[in-house]
Amino acid sequence: MTTTPQLSTLDSPLPNSRLSTPRSTTTNILVVGIGGQGVMTATEILAEAAIATGHDAKKTEVAGMAQRGGVVSSHLRFGPKVLSPQITPGTADLLLGFESAEAMRWQHMLKPGAITLMNTARLVPPVVELGLFDYPDDPLAAIRRGGNPVIAFDATVIAQELGDIRLGNTVMLGAIADHLPLPAETLLASVLKRFHNKGEKLVDLNRRAFAAGRAAVVRVGEAAA
Repeated sequence: MTTTPQLSTLDSPLPNSRLSTPRSTTTNILVVGIGGQGVMTATEILAEAAIATGHDAKKTEVAGMAQRGGVVSSHLRFGPKVLSPQITPGTADLLLGFESAEAMRWQHMLKPGAITLMNTARLVPPVVELGLFDYPDDPLAAIRRGGNPVIAFDATVIAQELGDIRLGNTVMLGAIADHLPLPAETLLASVLKRFHNKGEKLVDLNRRAFAAGRAAVVRVGEAAA
């Protein structure tokens, strides 16, 4: 099943959008969201796919509160030889935002021209519910004002229409698949490997979720053309 995202925008055209990082350099990916969305799992899968294509890969542990509802971020760096997993501000090539305000909050980590792929769903963390911070009125607009390209769609709605909100993780991995310097098929294989012992139905659901994420990005590009 596929779905049309409720909110989508693209600030630059999609053609030739695959990250063309030379094999001699390191790719820096920042994955952010809220606890329970699968941020750490997504980073692990991305790292496995990078290793499967011959890269050295290193990732950070949780930065922030990993428990359900807390803010979570993870750094992933891969290339011929990676000494540190830490991404320094202004050097990230890609930001994968599972939650809109978190995608906005980490924009300072991106280098000029870096792409943000974000879920437009709003999941308010406890720090906001406790009144310690205000939730931004329009995270997407704030990101767009920064000038870097952003691809945004509601991955949560897509997951729900596929029958399980937990598929949002796989939808987001599908969305980033065509922006990596490695084959999308390798990333998909790393996703499905997680479910091989859990039945063909779950494998098929995640295959469909991955395809839906890729398709959502294409639809965003077509709408912007």
